[in-house]
Amino acid sequence: MLPTPVRELDLELDAFEGPFDLLLTLLLKEELEPRDIDIAAIVLAFVEHMAARDELDLEACGEFLVLVSALLELKARALFPDEAAELGELEPEEAAEELARRLAEYRRMKEAAAWLVERLDSEQDRFFRLGPAPLAPRTERRLASQDPLELGDALRSLGVPPPAVSLGHMALRFPPVSQFLERFRSVLTRRRLFDFDAEVEGLSRVEQAVALLALLELRKSGEIALSQAQPFAPIRVSRADDERIAEWKARSA
Repeated sequence: MLPTPVRELDLELDAFEGPFDLLLTLLLKEELEPRDIDIAAIVLAFVEHMAARDELDLEACGEFLVLVSALLELKARALFPDEAAELGELEPEEAAEELARRLAEYRRMKEAAAWLVERLDSEQDRFFRLGPAPLAPRTERRLASQDPLELGDALRSLGVPPPAVSLGHMALRFPPVSQFLERFRSVLTRRRLFDFDAEVEGLSRVEQAVALLALLELRKSGEIALSQAQPFAPIRVSRADDERIAEWKARSA
């Protein structure tokens, strides 16, 4: 049985005109398609209906939310038939049973809330002891010896200015990538293969990082070929034409 405010709700929709409980009956009997019902218009009509009343009926609002959520679910299932398998598509009879189950569950929760309110009211005149039990041993709180000189030293330590922030990292100078590009090209004119780790040995970490960028730039432009026997093994750098010759030999073999 719907609450009075919900039962008295009259709707004027494109596909239906009449009381809200009649709309629910027609939807459950499949005499109306859920996709033809404007749920937003129903919500607005209910809000206007409740605003015209003197006080807010929380029971009617809760009942209405349950009904509208069920209608939205039925409409979503009708609008997205491809996802019905994942959502567990319900038959009309099952949908009606599901709606009735949710309404019954809502009523059980409402009755439980009312029971808790009654219990709270019945326990208002009871008072509980806060604190240790009478037979618990009494503890004596003893304060440690206080030294005003130590307190003054602690306060003075807080007034010490913080150490100066190091700006050494801002003085780093990065060599240009073009420097290592020319260097590696010059090495490959003399040798067909060289070890990258041996070539950058003795350089700073910043210079080694720039050298690696130059190596990647040469590989991107197709000037060199890189090889590595296993992870973290030395990186072998060779000319790109040597790699093509090796591929041709492997294909011909």
